[in-house]
Amino acid sequence: MTRLNGKTAVITGGATGIGRAAAKRFVEEGAFVFIFGRRREALDTAVADLGPNARAVQGSVSDEADLDRLYGAVKAERGTLDIVFANAGTGSPLPLGQITSEHIDETFDTNVKGMIFTVQKALPLMREGGSIILTGSSAGTTGAPGFTAYSASKAAVRNLARTWAEDLKGTGIRVNVLSPGATATELAKEALGEEGQKAYGAMTPLQRMADPAEIGAVAAFLASADSSFMTASEVAVDGGLAQL
Repeated sequence: MTRLNGKTAVITGGATGIGRAAAKRFVEEGAFVFIFGRRREALDTAVADLGPNARAVQGSVSDEADLDRLYGAVKAERGTLDIVFANAGTGSPLPLGQITSEHIDETFDTNVKGMIFTVQKALPLMREGGSIILTGSSAGTTGAPGFTAYSASKAAVRNLARTWAEDLKGTGIRVNVLSPGATATELAKEALGEEGQKAYGAMTPLQRMADPAEIGAVAAFLASADSSFMTASEVAVDGGLAQL
């Protein structure tokens, strides 16, 4: 398939997990992809796997200067930008009663503030027909015990799409939310182990965790003209977890 032929995409959090799976799918469908992340080794490994139509820029979405370098690299090599997959995120458990200011700042600096500036700084490069995809989470709908800051930050992401769809009227740029549920990323495998993954997957009607490639496939749909009449929408790719 070549639904993204000739398109230029940025994927934050693109070195591993859902971001890397999406980058692979985007490249397969014809896009030129810039992946952005904090760990140089992971970025280098990803780019080697993705091939000549991928570039890596190291940095953090919580650092505006890093984002400026990212979009400077995009402008220098490609001139314009068609797709932004604002996927970088963080989250760790801290139950009510133990929450700290530092924990809230770390979560919201990446998941909300970082996402806002990822998108805002991309807009001068984007053209009519562009697609912005924000990574939400099933936790933004259902909540998640012990994950106050994370769940609240992902609920905020859902509202960003609704607000920006209004702000972007007349530009021809669409913005939608992709909300995964339990996904077998490298981080999930390390954190949960095999038994933990089985237990988490059993919570969904499909009785398993998602493969990151399944999330990447939906990201490619939202990036492409196949979703041309969608904006302000949330697409749940969660095995039904938050739908019942």
